[in-house]
Amino acid sequence: MQDRRVVNVGVPGALYSTAVTAAGFVFLSGVTGTGDDGKLAGPDIESQTRRTIARLAAALEAAGSSLAQAVSVHVYLRRASDFQAMNDVYRQSFADKPPARTTVVADLADGALIGMSAVAVPAGAPREVLHPAGWAQSSRPYSLIVRAGGLVFLAGLVSRRGVDDSVVAGSINIQARTVLDNAGVLLKTAGLSYADVVAALVFLTDDTYFEAMNDEYRKYFTQDPPARSTAVTDLMGLETTVEITLIATTGRKEVLGASVSPSLPLSPAVRAGDLVFLSGVLGNTSTNGDDVAGQARETMARIGRTLDGIGLSFRHVVDNTIYLPDLGQQKKVDDVYREFFPTEPPARTSVGARLVTRAGLIEMMMTAVGR
Repeated sequence: MQDRRVVNVGVPGALYSTAVTAAGFVFLSGVTGTGDDGKLAGPDIESQTRRTIARLAAALEAAGSSLAQAVSVHVYLRRASDFQAMNDVYRQSFADKPPARTTVVADLADGALIGMSAVAVPAGAPREVLHPAGWAQSSRPYSLIVRAGGLVFLAGLVSRRGVDDSVVAGSINIQARTVLDNAGVLLKTAGLSYADVVAALVFLTDDTYFEAMNDEYRKYFTQDPPARSTAVTDLMGLETTVEITLIATTGRKEVLGASVSPSLPLSPAVRAGDLVFLSGVLGNTSTNGDDVAGQARETMARIGRTLDGIGLSFRHVVDNTIYLPDLGQQKKVDDVYREFFPTEPPARTSVGARLVTRAGLIEMMMTAVGR
């Protein structure tokens, strides 16, 4: 199955794997700053950040990789005010050629202040950091572009000028255009274009910005758009209203499945090499409006139909991000989840985030491996 291998560090029978290696990448589940006893490392962001990174490092080592081989990290902060203090600790572990990174505000289990998930390449695999000519070097401890394994990972982009890193304020339209124009420069630096983008994550601070964001977004992805998920979260910076993270391929891109909706600029699934990126899926219907378990089961059924249509199954899934507006509903989701992943589940990250569809109680975005 395209070399899919599960790595588990901890309790057997968990609903997610510590790491899954596949197609030349290592996918890590989201972790928080807890110790072996399950308790948080301390009440402060510094202690929890150190412990979270230590857990990532241990998982990567078990999977045959290391922090130095990370290509993309997602950071979830309970409080935006912890951003600088988190960065001060983070840069100690990622001092040289750090991975691309996306940071948003999200609810986390057990009162944690920080959570992280990551994608890496195995030890010894080529990994290249790029930077656009004429752009300012940011003081923040992440790279804008990391190329590895036939993919290019871009950092989460907010509305800033590349030449001097200054904030570009304004309407959601202005900010979305600035972000996507900057993405074009980064893609060109890697020898690519918008047509090579296979996956996108969009974060908005308000669900009412969704249509305006789409109006701008579809101008850049006019044909065969990437798989995409959109969540509603707070972001770093009071004036920031949108953040977008992209993954592109240096090889062939293949759009799979029927169009989701003529009005939505996204593809249900996109293949790049041996990886298949699936768009975020909700499960709300006219009959399950207040039933998170029912929505979770419908979400999985819809994803299952997409996988089946391209000759894959849930056994091929390597990574899964779950957005829950109410993280207290996780147990109900887990009961459903186990039905679809009885053994060797994928890496998984669950965070509390609002959805652009207010009737939605859950959204999942998955990555699979296989042809």
